[in-house]
Amino acid sequence: MTLRSHETKRLKNYYQRGDMALKTNSASHPLNLCYLNTQTIIINRLYTFCHSIAITFLIYYRASSILTLIRSKTQQPLLPHLLIFIAELTLSFIWVLIQSFLWRPVTRTVFPERLPEDDQLPPIDVFICTADPEKEPPLGVMNTVVSAMSLDYPATKLTVYLSDDGGCPVTLEALREAWRFAKIWVPFCKKYGVKIICPEAYFAGGGVEDEVMVYSEEFAAEKVKVKGEYESFAHIVTTISESERCRSSKDHSSVVEVVSDGNAHNQREMPLLVYVSREKRPSHPHHFKAGSLNALLRVSSLISNSPYILGLDCDMYCNDGNSARQAMCFHLDPKLSSSLAFVQFPQRFHNISKHDIYESELRCTFKTLWRGMDGINGPCLSGTCYYLKREALYMQDSPIQDISLQEVKECFGSSNDFIKSLDQKYNVNLDGGNALTDGLLQETKILSSCGYENNTKWGKEVGFRYFSVVEDYFTSFNMHCKHWVSVYYTPLKPAFLGSCTTSFNDSLTQGTRWTAGLVEVALSRFSPIIYGPSRMSILHSFTYAWLALFPFAFLPLWIMATIPQLSLLNGIIIYPEVKSPFIGVFLYIFVLSNLQHMREIRSTGASLRAWRYEQRVWMIKGITSHFYGTIHAIMEKLGAKEASFLPTNKVVDDDQAKLYEMGIYNFQTSSMFLVPLCSLIMLSLLTFVVGTVKIMLHRNYISEIFIQTFLSFYIVYMGYPVLEAMVLRKDKGRIKESSQDLLRTHIFPRTRELPNR
Repeated sequence: MTLRSHETKRLKNYYQRGDMALKTNSASHPLNLCYLNTQTIIINRLYTFCHSIAITFLIYYRASSILTLIRSKTQQPLLPHLLIFIAELTLSFIWVLIQSFLWRPVTRTVFPERLPEDDQLPPIDVFICTADPEKEPPLGVMNTVVSAMSLDYPATKLTVYLSDDGGCPVTLEALREAWRFAKIWVPFCKKYGVKIICPEAYFAGGGVEDEVMVYSEEFAAEKVKVKGEYESFAHIVTTISESERCRSSKDHSSVVEVVSDGNAHNQREMPLLVYVSREKRPSHPHHFKAGSLNALLRVSSLISNSPYILGLDCDMYCNDGNSARQAMCFHLDPKLSSSLAFVQFPQRFHNISKHDIYESELRCTFKTLWRGMDGINGPCLSGTCYYLKREALYMQDSPIQDISLQEVKECFGSSNDFIKSLDQKYNVNLDGGNALTDGLLQETKILSSCGYENNTKWGKEVGFRYFSVVEDYFTSFNMHCKHWVSVYYTPLKPAFLGSCTTSFNDSLTQGTRWTAGLVEVALSRFSPIIYGPSRMSILHSFTYAWLALFPFAFLPLWIMATIPQLSLLNGIIIYPEVKSPFIGVFLYIFVLSNLQHMREIRSTGASLRAWRYEQRVWMIKGITSHFYGTIHAIMEKLGAKEASFLPTNKVVDDDQAKLYEMGIYNFQTSSMFLVPLCSLIMLSLLTFVVGTVKIMLHRNYISEIFIQTFLSFYIVYMGYPVLEAMVLRKDKGRIKESSQDLLRTHIFPRTRELPNR
């Protein structure tokens, strides 16, 4: 996937400016440069100022109109006005929080050619997590593993760990096959300077640019040979993944194995490859992905103990071999190194369509929000594509040497070998890739056992945090509260590429899971709006607060989708008349906010149709995913429900992918999502028809019900794909009759005939 031309041109300008700056100050030779986006800052702050004034007038109008209703003691009900006021205040509060992202966006560039020689570069451990081989196909996981082994980094300073949280023997078999293929693929990449280091992407046609650069008869012949080896490797992995043994387990013992053929000579030319499957028992909490990462953190401390960690999801392969060196341009910067916790790269996806109807690209997050956070004290972890300092995960206020051994064991556990590793910067306990010694193997199994963390501070003050299923968000929040900083870097060429969700159901399920985790933090004593300001800057705490609180927009969305409509049907006017000067306030807020959204979209190189898709997804997720996720979090707080984590489905469905590519919504999802979605859109359609008829029959009504009628029209316009799927479509992605019957039964029940006497 390539960046759009507008975005590419803009980033190139920054690189050129960086080169010019270096020419004027060549003595400094910085490893990286940071630029303030001055024009964007000015526009954002002007927008914030103007919009704030408009919101002030809106609140004044609503408060004064409610007071007038109370004093006049008219027959008009007060409740609709109060509910609308609550919705407007909630949206205004969320809007205030998000302005922190717009306050100081920055862009960065790096100069990896100025890094020290290879023998002086710090080692890196790569953590790759997989949990369910049925939802995360092993072939894709192995491509990620092989791409990580192919990074343009000294092989002796690279160790790749695969965490198999499903404990599936097929995954270990596939990893052994990946090792055999990597012994062919990695030297091939190094010899010819292959730039697309994921074999699947390379042989799918992505390696054309390499062929132009290094084409020769020798290269062509070797490429054919390597391609044949890859096809054989892919066939073997696919075959074993289709067996009955390809199932995850929640009840299995620890398995730690260094995947190698024991050849010391080959090992020096290849990164270490380690398989880790921590122990899981139904009677012990396993803490989902955070628990898996903490097990990797402990096991890796005895094997390689590299000071830096690259975290990857199993479907997010390395696309550019230079990412490690680019990250080191920040980690080795003398001005940043002591306080820098991690470098976050954006998530990019190779299967994004030109329509992106589900907003799977996460454009707003990775092209707007994270750049804004970078201008304050840095973005939060995004679950993958980050280079993290190991020391930052230990989060000790005092050096290890200043703490008693008993206190250290109470914090980190009873393993003396692990405690020794805390004071070691780097340590390889393997000789030439041989198998683990019996003593070391036994110790790694203890560290990856499900009971090791009992009565310790793992997940509380050490490692990845367990408090929420969004462990990345909560972990980085605690890091920033401890005064660590982070950096966001967007390279010209995507450093990592993954597969995004291409179905309506997966998108809503994923959104529900994220919402539950974020709201769980928002409702706790760690709520950023309360816990953050005393530990970080106000603006930075506002960014974290918005991330935790934005799902609460479901409340105003539900109110706006029901109260104005029901009020219109009952003849209740809740907005100012057209002739009122306050009508301008509402129109100004609506128009200005949408123009700002469009400007932001265009500034990131996207087309304006992204405005419609993003608005639609925000509304759909607001009344479904954010609503159910919030309810889930509240029930969990009350002890009525346990936290759950379901891996996003990575299996490609051809029919589903075809609909996504065509920009057609696939509504094959649970009635839990469809019923509220369909009912609210049908209510708005009914209201729009009634409002239009009233205006046509009585022209004087237009002054009173214009906003309510327009609001219904806007919801119908945004929800048109739902109406189309209910009435017009006949393909597999339509809303089936069973869901419509459920809607008619529970939302619009038929009038029953009275029995004959």
